[in-house]
Amino acid sequence: MSNLYKTISSYRYRLAIFFLLGGASVLSVALYRFRSFWYEEDGFTFLIWNLFLAWIPLILAYTAWALSLTRKWLYFVVPFIALVWLIFLPNAPYIITDFNHLADPNPNVPIWFDIMMLMWFSWTGLLLGIVSLYLMQDIVHREFGRWASWIMVFVVSILSGLGVYIGRFLRWNSWDILTSPGDILNQFFSGAQDPSLRSIGFTFIFAGFFLFVYLTLYAFGHLLQEPIPTRE
Repeated sequence: MSNLYKTISSYRYRLAIFFLLGGASVLSVALYRFRSFWYEEDGFTFLIWNLFLAWIPLILAYTAWALSLTRKWLYFVVPFIALVWLIFLPNAPYIITDFNHLADPNPNVPIWFDIMMLMWFSWTGLLLGIVSLYLMQDIVHREFGRWASWIMVFVVSILSGLGVYIGRFLRWNSWDILTSPGDILNQFFSGAQDPSLRSIGFTFIFAGFFLFVYLTLYAFGHLLQEPIPTRE
């Protein structure tokens, strides 16, 4: 019993984050169900699916993190999981762009309720992506050093912004990379040869926002670890 307590205690913050994100997901779905029941309106069903997709990067990242503790899995299984994680990561912050649907509000539902509901869904999805990125950075940090891990965070942030742009405007999904890779590559290279201001602007502004939130939460998480200056 004492060993179990020590194990739980050593991972108490990771467990707390998991239960907090799980609780936020349950509350988000509950708000959607309340909206459907109280206002008799079944819009925004896509939020449930988007939230489900947002959990995939966290599950993959935690699996990779756990396997990386064993050297025999580190260079064989973890890179494959990391690739799949990178493909699905944009699904987590993507929910933020669902605020776009408020441009056409339902007159039977108060706009404030839809705003609050979207806040819960989008913030939960964003945090799922942030936590998964933290776990992947920890792997890179342990194996290749601090600078390599921060370069990874910067590159992944840009790729996430690009992925969200592809999903929102080009309407491709993560699994389309497996089912229609040729079509995606053709459209990607076509756009890369003549990029629009929208594609460049959206990608880097969204990537900057994602990176800003990550850095802020990262700094906040390490705030209490700093030594407290003594009074003279």
